[in-house]
Amino acid sequence: MPEAFPNNPLQDKKILTVALAGNPNSGKTTVFNALTKMRQKVGNYSGVTVEKKLGRIIYEDHREINVLDLPGTYSLDVRSPDEKVARDVLFGQMKDTPRPDIVVCVVDATNLDRNLYLFSQIKDLGLPVIIFLNMMDEVKEQGKNIDVQALSHVLHVPVIAGVANQEKGIEELKSLISTDVAPADRRLWRMPEQVESRIEELMILLWREEGLAKSDTFSEAIILLSKDDKTLKEILRGRQKVYECVRAIQNDLTEWGINWRSVAIESRYDWISKSLKGVFQEKSGARQITATDRIDAVVTHKIGGWMIFLGLMALMFYCIFTISVYPMDAIDSFFSSVSGVVKNVMPAGDLRDLITGGVIAGVGGVVIFLPQILILFLFIGLLQDTGYMARAAFIMDRLMRGAGLHGKSFIPMLSSFACAIPGVMAARTIESPKDRLTTILVAPLMSCSARLPVYTIIIAVLLPGALAWQKAGLMLGLYWVGIFGAFVMAMIFKKTLLRSETPVFIMELPPYRLPLFKDVMMHMWERAVIFLKRAGTVIFVLSIILWGLMTYPKHDHLSSSEALKQSIAGQAGLLLEPVIKPLGYDWRIGIGLIGSFAAREVFVSTMSIVFNIESEGEDDHLREAFAKAAWPDGRALFTPLTCISLMLFYVFAMQCISTVAVVRRETNSWRWPLFQIVYMTTLAYLVSLAVYQGGLLLGFH
Repeated sequence: MPEAFPNNPLQDKKILTVALAGNPNSGKTTVFNALTKMRQKVGNYSGVTVEKKLGRIIYEDHREINVLDLPGTYSLDVRSPDEKVARDVLFGQMKDTPRPDIVVCVVDATNLDRNLYLFSQIKDLGLPVIIFLNMMDEVKEQGKNIDVQALSHVLHVPVIAGVANQEKGIEELKSLISTDVAPADRRLWRMPEQVESRIEELMILLWREEGLAKSDTFSEAIILLSKDDKTLKEILRGRQKVYECVRAIQNDLTEWGINWRSVAIESRYDWISKSLKGVFQEKSGARQITATDRIDAVVTHKIGGWMIFLGLMALMFYCIFTISVYPMDAIDSFFSSVSGVVKNVMPAGDLRDLITGGVIAGVGGVVIFLPQILILFLFIGLLQDTGYMARAAFIMDRLMRGAGLHGKSFIPMLSSFACAIPGVMAARTIESPKDRLTTILVAPLMSCSARLPVYTIIIAVLLPGALAWQKAGLMLGLYWVGIFGAFVMAMIFKKTLLRSETPVFIMELPPYRLPLFKDVMMHMWERAVIFLKRAGTVIFVLSIILWGLMTYPKHDHLSSSEALKQSIAGQAGLLLEPVIKPLGYDWRIGIGLIGSFAAREVFVSTMSIVFNIESEGEDDHLREAFAKAAWPDGRALFTPLTCISLMLFYVFAMQCISTVAVVRRETNSWRWPLFQIVYMTTLAYLVSLAVYQGGLLLGFH
C-alpha cells in the first residue's frame, strides 16, 4: 500500500534524487515499482495536474534515495503537458521538485534506435546517466543480440541489462545508483560545422542575456532552432534578442540548403545508427515473424478485431454480474448484521434512525458495489499491461476519424470507463490543443465505474429474472450508447466550436507482454482505497445531510411516506417533479437526482435512505423497494420505460464534482467545465425525454 511520507523528501537535498526517464511503453513504471516496492506515493506536480509518482529506495544500511517516475516522453521537444513536466524536471525548472542528481534512462531494448534519441538529449544536459536496458528477454526471443559492454563503451555511460517485470537487473541498478555516477563528460554527436558555429552564438546569448546554466544552453538552443516563426513568437514573447538570433540562424541555414527543422534530429539518428554498428546484431535473412505479429494479424483485423474487442467487453460485464455476486452478498449481509446489532443495542429515536437509516443504509448501499468496480479495474489494468489498449485505439481510429479525432483520443476515453478523472488527465498526451479539449469535453460521456451501482440496481429492477449474460448484454449496450454519444458530440464540436483538421494518427503498438500480477493488484488496491475513502467521507457526509433533509421538519402524526414528502428534501423533490415527470420520474427520484449531482453513486445511497425511511424501517432490499414503488394512483413507478429513461439520463448527465474540478484545472478556465455541465445535462434530459415520451406514443409502459 502506498505510504505517506512523514515529510517532503524532495525538500532534503542530502538525500539523492533519482529520476526515471523513458519512452512510453518502455517499462519505466515497472522499474519504478520494482525499485520502491510499497514505499511510494502519488500526487500532482506543483501548479499542474500532471501525476507525480515519488518513491524511496531503502538500503540495508538505512541509506535512502528518492526515486521520481517522470511522465513518459519520446523527446524533450515539448508537445504535450506531460512532456513539458518531464523536460522542466530535467532542466531543474519545476517548482518544489529539485533537479535530479542521477537520471536512469529506461530503454526498450527491442527499439534501441528510437529510445536512444531521448537518451542523447538527456546526456546533453550534463547529468549523470545510467541506462537500464529493459526487455532483454524479448531481444533474445527475436533472435537478436546486444553487446552490453560495447554499448556502454560507445555511449560513455553505465548500461545494465534487465527484465523489469521479472526484477532481473534491479538489484544491480540499485547498487549502481548508490555509488557516485560520473556526470556526462561530453556531447557524443555533431551537426554540420556551420550549424555548430551558429548554435554556439545562440548558446552564449542564452547564458549571458538570460542566465541559463551553461549545461542547459545547448539543449535549449537546439529546441528553439526547430520551431517555426509562430511558435517562436509564443515561446520567446518579450525575449526579442533571442528571437532575432534564432531567426537569423534559421535564415542562414536555409540559404546554405540545410533544413533547420530537422538537422538536429537527422544528426542524432545518424550518430545512433553508427554507434549501434557492432553492438546490435540480428540474424541475417528475412525478419522473423514474432508472436506479437501473429496475434496482431487476428486482433487488429478489420472484422476479427472488432469481434474480439466486443467479446472482451462482453466478458468483462459478464464477470461483473457473476463473480461479484458472492462478495456482494457477503457485504450486504455484513451491513444488515451491523444494522440489526445497532437496532438491538440502541433505544429507538432519531440517533438510531440516523445511524441505521442514514449512515448504514447510505454508505452500505454504495460499498456493496465495490467488488464490481474492482473487477472493472482488473480488466482495464490487464488490457493496459498486456498491450491490448493500444490495439483498441488502433481499431477505433477509423470510427474516431469520423468525429474529426484519431485513435489516440480513444485511450483517454477508454480510461474513462474506470474513472473520468484519469481519462481527462490522459488527454494531456494529445498534441493538438483543440483535439485535447474536444477529448476532455466528451470523455465523461463514457460510462465510468461510479455509474455501475446505478446501472446494476436499475437493471436488476428491469430484468429481475434475467440470466447474467442478458444483464451483461444490456450493460454493454449502455456503454456503447455512451461511446456513440461521445462520438456524435466530438463530431459536433470539431465542426463548430473547435474546428480543426483531423491529425495524422501515429502510435506505437508495443509488443504483447504477460501482465505483472503484482502491479495489477497494487492498482486495484489503490482504487479500492480511493473508493472506500470516498464512501467513508463524501458519501458518509452526504448520507447524514440527506437523512436530515429527509427527516426534518418532523411530522410524527403523519405516515412515513407523507412525513418524507413534507420534509425539506421531499419539498425539493416535489418542486422538481413537474420538470422531471415527463421523463417518468417522481419526486422521490428527484431527490436522488439532486443528491447525485455531487457524485453519481450517491443516487443509490440516497434511494436507500429514501425507501428505508418511507418503508418505516423495513429491511427491504433496494431492488425490492423499487419494484414496489408506485405513483399515487397505484401505477408502478419503475416501469421498464422509466428504468430505460433513468439509465440513459445517467449515461449522459455530468454528475461528478471531482471531474468538474479536474476539467477546470486542465483547461485553466471555468468556461469549459460550466459549458460541459450545461451541454451534458441538457443532452441527458432531451434523450430521456425522447425515449420516455416516444415509448408512450408507441404503446410501451
